[in-house]
Amino acid sequence: METQNNGKTALITGASSGIGRELTRLFAKDGYKLVLVDINQEGMEQLASSFNNQYGTQTTIINKDLASSSAPDEIYAETAGKGVIVDVLVNNAGFGEYGKFATETDLQRELSIVQVNAVALMHLTKLYVKDMVGRNDGKILMLGSEVSVAPNPLMAVYGATKAFIKSFSEAIRNELKDTNITVTVLMPGATNTNFFKTAGAADVKGADPNKTADPSAVAKEGYEALMSGKDHVVAGWMNKAKVAMSHILPDPLVAANVRSEMTPKEQAEQEQKKTVLALTIGAVVIGAVWFLARNRSSVVPVSAYDKVKYRYKAHKAEHKAKNALASVGDTVKGAYHNARTAVEEAVA
Repeated sequence: METQNNGKTALITGASSGIGRELTRLFAKDGYKLVLVDINQEGMEQLASSFNNQYGTQTTIINKDLASSSAPDEIYAETAGKGVIVDVLVNNAGFGEYGKFATETDLQRELSIVQVNAVALMHLTKLYVKDMVGRNDGKILMLGSEVSVAPNPLMAVYGATKAFIKSFSEAIRNELKDTNITVTVLMPGATNTNFFKTAGAADVKGADPNKTADPSAVAKEGYEALMSGKDHVVAGWMNKAKVAMSHILPDPLVAANVRSEMTPKEQAEQEQKKTVLALTIGAVVIGAVWFLARNRSSVVPVSAYDKVKYRYKAHKAEHKAKNALASVGDTVKGAYHNARTAVEEAVA
């Protein structure tokens, strides 16, 4: 059995499952020594045994719950006490909770989400990046998300922590630009892990196993971006398109799109049908605008009777559109009313 045995050490939080587990595999394969941090002792022990058999990996296991405010200091003290130099810090641990913030989610669980996803991440980074600066060498990988750049209804607190990660990472990357330390954000979309089940969202549209990404593929993109020193990587071409559109479209429309992915499958299908109907009605109204504008300059004048008839039809279309648009959002409603105004101006 051959290994690169590069002598460097990677510390990975949330290492026992999902994307974290796949990242540890990539580090082990490349000859890194590992420090695994997780609350799942058994899961870490299984990984350590497997990697030792496959790659001869030297592994340190630290069983800590990052929801505890003292955990980062305890983790740092343990690695320092053992003389472990952390060359790569992977802030992967994180979780969410599904439901409406105002009435359905649990405050204590949300405080834990903020602690794990944002505060512990920042705290660990503070502790280890100082050592990296002293050596003028190091790499940091942060697990962001495609919702780092989009509002995340029904997982509002989780989405907010991912926005923090993106902003925080870009800021400190700039501060470290004159060093040999890089900060990379991995931004996956929905991935086939236990995330949705743990969050209580296993039945939402976006959690469909047939549409979620393979965690090993996500980890590979993140690992390669980290090793290349990139500032961020969006895993998956579809997610790249979603993130690009998030920078272009208005936030209310982006939020509505994200919410549709976070809606139970049956409800999402019903709302999609309503949206299609609303857009169809809108297309008919816009078609009327085009037709009237095209014929406005006709040599045949529009009679007073025809004007009244057009207005009657416009009001009739408005009534139908309002019923269809009741649950599809202000953006489409606005488009309809703009079209109606244009129709009335065309026949005035």
